[in-house]
Amino acid sequence: MRAEPDPQGSEATVAAEDLRRRYHQVRQQSVALCEPLAIEDFGVQPMDDASPPKWHLAHTAWFFETFILKQQVPGYQVFHPQFEYLFNSYYNGVGQPYPRPARGFLSRPTVAQVRDYRAHVDQQMDALLQVGLNDEVSAQVVLGLHHEQQHQELMLTDIKYNFGHNPLYPAYCESKPAAVAVASDSAAAKTYSEYTGGIVEIGAVSGFAFDNETPRHPVLLQAFQLADCVVSNSEYLSFIEDQGYARPELWLSEGWAAVQAQGWQAPLYWQQHDGVWFEYRLDGCHELALHAPVTHVSGHEAFAFAQWAGARLPTEFEWEHAAGSAPVDGHFVEAQYFHPQAAGNQPGVQQLYGDVWQWTASSYAPYPGYRPLPGALGEYNGKFMSSQLVLRGASCATPRSHARVSYRNFFYPPDRWQFTGIRLAKDVE
Repeated sequence: MRAEPDPQGSEATVAAEDLRRRYHQVRQQSVALCEPLAIEDFGVQPMDDASPPKWHLAHTAWFFETFILKQQVPGYQVFHPQFEYLFNSYYNGVGQPYPRPARGFLSRPTVAQVRDYRAHVDQQMDALLQVGLNDEVSAQVVLGLHHEQQHQELMLTDIKYNFGHNPLYPAYCESKPAAVAVASDSAAAKTYSEYTGGIVEIGAVSGFAFDNETPRHPVLLQAFQLADCVVSNSEYLSFIEDQGYARPELWLSEGWAAVQAQGWQAPLYWQQHDGVWFEYRLDGCHELALHAPVTHVSGHEAFAFAQWAGARLPTEFEWEHAAGSAPVDGHFVEAQYFHPQAAGNQPGVQQLYGDVWQWTASSYAPYPGYRPLPGALGEYNGKFMSSQLVLRGASCATPRSHARVSYRNFFYPPDRWQFTGIRLAKDVE
């Protein structure tokens, strides 16, 4: 498997040739991520919230066909008249979507037909990009590329859910040496960096951003502390050993109900054999790496751990303020670890980007003055601003050029199949 480095040219308006090059690089990355799969893997939908790899490949082609080609190419002929229904995710403005829980029932179209569909869309898009596009349509193409990068990350997490619930625990990739060598007896105390309060500016400044990252606006922050590193497996194991999953006083009401209903005793993919903890990773099942970040925890688990640790989750505004001066650097998908890596030994805040998405205490809501995109593309983000929490940073499955300080990811508090982790915060006394 070969994953090409992703270019950083993600501006909404770029030169035609640069946009064409970026289009093909992003599209090829989706195909490259599927190279380790057997044909039998492409159609499996392991749960309602996940999708088969075949569906991800088709849906991302559907996006360009529906929102670009059908609008910009006179007399454009769709590849298949039923694909607009089969591969529509949730855009009611363009028609009735096929039911999400039933995506795994579709043995047809075949993987070969989906590949032909992608080739058809790519050929038509290439011709269109060679002609050149105005700024508005170029921005829509760039949106489509970031949409595909979102699905690349989702595809990896969905594949992991499939493989990680198979008793064979197949490996998606080969193991690599850890990015950071950590002494086995290392047990450094959690350190925090302090930030002064005041009025700070929050939101996207320039370059590409989703509509939910705008408009930029002032926010009043009190002085706070942010943990220098995300929570490790070792720290979370201490929470488990202290009966964290059996103490209702640590949990939000809905979280405690989820613990009881789902029987949670540890993060997703953890399992214990003869007193030893193991974790399924995309490179197979391994003994738990104690200093690696804990991942695949829900928002409820993040809240309970913070309560147990005598801390809290940061707000998304605290996180963005703290990350504002840090480089967008970390263990992204291009590194091909496909699993979060331990922190380095340098002082100060680290692991802001890459490794794990970090739960915040902020509800996913519109910024003051928010306006969704016009037309059906306005359904991209705004319609989901209910009952979800914001996560910040990026993960080991995120393309590097897809990460930025203002990015607002969002999931429901019980969700834990994504690469989600925990960073703690504290008030300044």
